[in-house]
Amino acid sequence: MTCRAADERAGPDVAAWRGVLDTLCPMHVVLDPSGHVVHAGPTLRKLRPDAPLTGGRFLDRFELRRPRGVTSMADLMASSGIKLHLRFRDTPATGLKGVLMPLPGGGGAIVNLSFGISILDAVRDYRLTSGDFAATDLAIEMLYLVEAKSAAMEASRLLNLRLQGAKIAAEEQAFTDTLTGLKNRRALDHVLGRVIAAGVPFALMHVDLDFFKSVNDRLGHAAGDHVLQEVARIMMAATRRGVDTVARTGGDEFVILFEGLTDRAALARVASRIIEEMEKPIPFEGHVCRISASCGTALSSDYDTPEAERIMADADTALYASKRRGRACHTFFSPGLIDPPPPRASDNPPLQT
Repeated sequence: MTCRAADERAGPDVAAWRGVLDTLCPMHVVLDPSGHVVHAGPTLRKLRPDAPLTGGRFLDRFELRRPRGVTSMADLMASSGIKLHLRFRDTPATGLKGVLMPLPGGGGAIVNLSFGISILDAVRDYRLTSGDFAATDLAIEMLYLVEAKSAAMEASRLLNLRLQGAKIAAEEQAFTDTLTGLKNRRALDHVLGRVIAAGVPFALMHVDLDFFKSVNDRLGHAAGDHVLQEVARIMMAATRRGVDTVARTGGDEFVILFEGLTDRAALARVASRIIEEMEKPIPFEGHVCRISASCGTALSSDYDTPEAERIMADADTALYASKRRGRACHTFFSPGLIDPPPPRASDNPPLQT
């Protein structure tokens, strides 16, 4: 049916006001007395570009959900002035709100439609713009608000991600020894407290480098830093990644927390492997650095109630027992060990160059 023929069926008054209706009510339909669509507003036509609404029966194209039981034009006319709840029968079955007003003289009716709360889905599904709505339609204001809110929420999300990343990085830095990449004393205290609180058995091994002072004295701190980084690599290779905690707690002092491990034979093997690897020559700028390591271990299973400070001190006592035995060895803590550490000023063996 042509637009002119549709206008003639709708009556001369509607034909004259067609442009006005399209501007003020871009989602209206004009029905003839038989309930057929004789004209549809431009936005409504945009929703079904491949299936023209004109010429079809209104109730065949739209499902009236409230009021129920509407099956004829007479039923529709009886719903004049009442808010209608309807949706397209084909897909996408967009939900709509509407109100019907009869034309004078029984010439049919005008149904003005809107999206209601479905407007966001409609804008997405049909790619609508502000030009598809009447200039005074409050839906435009709501769309602007939604867009502004979405932009603000996205900006807030990105800011939160950056802040979270910065927080994680700061926490990681606060728990990391920057030279070796190992955990620091603060991180060790945190993990040790958590393990004790959880009642998980563990072993604490103190590792102190032998003859490290001579490296610094004879080759400088750059050589010492290189040796410490190599030591860190050795201890990480000898322990369980993701389970054990390896920390640098002082200049040449390290602590390993073995979570869930108290087997003496297994711990002794780890200590032997660390000592063996550290005794291998470490090259640095044409020189060879030689160090060793002394180890001392305390087991949580030896205490009725493990306390962080006490078990750290006992592991340290076991470490110095190893030094008294001649260095480059490992000792488990026992109550009979003597506490005072040996002097370290003479820690200067020959350095091979």
